Amino acid sequence: MKIDHPLPVPVREIEHLEIPMPDGTRLAARIWMPDGAERQAVPAILEYIPYRKNDKTLERDHARAPWMAAQGYAYVRVDLRGTGESEGVMTDEYTEIELQDGCDVIAWIADQPWCDGGVGIVGISWGGFNGLQLAALRPPALRAVVSICSTDDRYADDIHYMGGTMLCDHLSWASVMFGINTLPPDPEHVGDRWRGMWEERLDESGFWLETWMEHQTRDAFWKHGSVCEDFGDIEVPVYAVSGWADGYCRAVFRLVENLEGPVKGIVGPWSHRYPHVGAPGPAIDWLSEETRWWDQWLKGIDTGIADEPPLRVYLQDHAVPRTHYEHRDGHWITEPAWPSPKVARTDFALGSDGRLSSAGDVPGGWLTIASPLWVGFQGGKWCSYALPGDQPGDQRRDDAGSLCFETEPLAEPVHIVGDAILRLTFISDRPVAQVAVRLMDVAPDGAATRVSYGLLNLTHRDGHEHPEPLTPGQTYTVDVPMKHVAQTFRAGHRIRLGLSTSYFPIAWPAPEPVELRVLTEQSTLSLPLRDGDYSDAAPFDPPRAAVPLEQAVETPATAEWNVMEDRTTGRVTADIRVHEGAAHIIRHGLTHSAECTERYSILPGDPTSAEGEVTWVHEMRRDDWVVRTVTHTHLSCDSTHFHLRARMQAFEGDTSVRDKTYVATIPRHAV
Repeated sequence: MKIDHPLPVPVREIEHLEIPMPDGTRLAARIWMPDGAERQAVPAILEYIPYRKNDKTLERDHARAPWMAAQGYAYVRVDLRGTGESEGVMTDEYTEIELQDGCDVIAWIADQPWCDGGVGIVGISWGGFNGLQLAALRPPALRAVVSICSTDDRYADDIHYMGGTMLCDHLSWASVMFGINTLPPDPEHVGDRWRGMWEERLDESGFWLETWMEHQTRDAFWKHGSVCEDFGDIEVPVYAVSGWADGYCRAVFRLVENLEGPVKGIVGPWSHRYPHVGAPGPAIDWLSEETRWWDQWLKGIDTGIADEPPLRVYLQDHAVPRTHYEHRDGHWITEPAWPSPKVARTDFALGSDGRLSSAGDVPGGWLTIASPLWVGFQGGKWCSYALPGDQPGDQRRDDAGSLCFETEPLAEPVHIVGDAILRLTFISDRPVAQVAVRLMDVAPDGAATRVSYGLLNLTHRDGHEHPEPLTPGQTYTVDVPMKHVAQTFRAGHRIRLGLSTSYFPIAWPAPEPVELRVLTEQSTLSLPLRDGDYSDAAPFDPPRAAVPLEQAVETPATAEWNVMEDRTTGRVTADIRVHEGAAHIIRHGLTHSAECTERYSILPGDPTSAEGEVTWVHEMRRDDWVVRTVTHTHLSCDSTHFHLRARMQAFEGDTSVRDKTYVATIPRHAV
């Protein structure tokens, strides 16, 4: 990482400012702007998220926002209502009031003397989501969007559900927000109001997981905020960004394909991170690339970015299977459109002898699979955060419980760009079933690296709004799309397809053990093969940023992931521990820390034995002021219901301020 110091122009920082909303609620902001912007106004860039401008995101913001300000922008970082130092209560994601606040914030920014009236919005994850959602509402001052690691579809392609299966990250993510919602504002900025604001959050933020689990199909709850409902609502230019290890890479392709206004997409090898700190590497000089976008659409400077190919992706080379990568080999390629004229689909036939062939010269017949429920423990997380353990390991372990098909060793390299699709003809012995499909790169030594995968709740075969139970013994045909990817399979390697009837702990299992019979001659794997022309792409420059935040690290950030098997019962358990570290922010005199433990376990033959539990411990302290919160959530099930138990504890020093429990039983609806 190149550190730019000094910056090309002096930058002024406003550490805390409160933006009034029409209902009297005040939202907290931190602003960086070039010195003298009050005399010569500049465009503004808004980042609007719940992750606490004063502590949790300050390290990231400090290296990014001043750099952008020095390019001639006011960078405005706003905490959502009910988070950080903003007043009010946040009761869910992307609520009507959140989006209305966002429109009001944009209008307020445009009206300030240091703003020339033009505003862009940027964000990763939550901020990428609501950036698209705000664009669809068309606030007059909004001129352009940069949306990173986000989605256009909150049901079909978010952390809650995948292919109609319920993701275990549904529990994990709800637990993240359960913890964050317990944190108080900083008394340094809000004064004596802090206690009343804190207690209001503790009492009224609610238990989000219960709400989410009451919506198991693609109903109005999930359609709200899903801009794919009408892409035409977005008229401003959009730059969409993600990574192959991120959970959200598919949205980039849909946005490039469907948005009618100026649009650009980039997908790197990265996890859920900004590209200038992208991991696995190579990270890129994203701040310069982003500035080119803002200069084009906020300043009217012809940077050439509007004339470049709309899609740029990192074509990954083979990698030895590991659960964590520092770097992925490969190179950048561009596509002139999406779908790309350089990509053509080729069908591979599935043979009853286990072969996978583009020539179709394989025997047909019925094959049966009933996977043990430990299949999936080599899958990592649905969304990788570039932490040890959260990417897929060697797939041979999961393959042992799967139905597998593979090619002969490849005579020459094969390149795929896009989404592999399995057309599957099958019979189920249960009315509720799911299928997981995995695409692997098998090296000559037998090591199997997962390239992509897909999930489908088979009751959702005709759509996610109105699932229909299967009729045992009846034959069905479905298409199972996999995540988009750009990947090279080397000569001498094999392409392997794996099918399983479960994929825990990525997805919660079906309510009963399932056996699928697969009719191979009516099942095909469609691969998006690319022609191999790479001459039009150049690498990015190395990453750069502003001077890092000065802080004293008391406890370094660590992450652990362990999978264990009870040899007596066969129960398999994944134990995950992530400590975000304890850091003392020198300028604030504030120390903050957070630690998470997650556990997922299951018996190999009993889907109702599945359990998931997540605990977060947060602490904030300054001098004699100490606040600590503990949140714990437990999810289990039987064949007809989900069972939730949760507890929230909040302490000031050694004094208990709140101790609340939540209990819920929620019917399963074909999931």
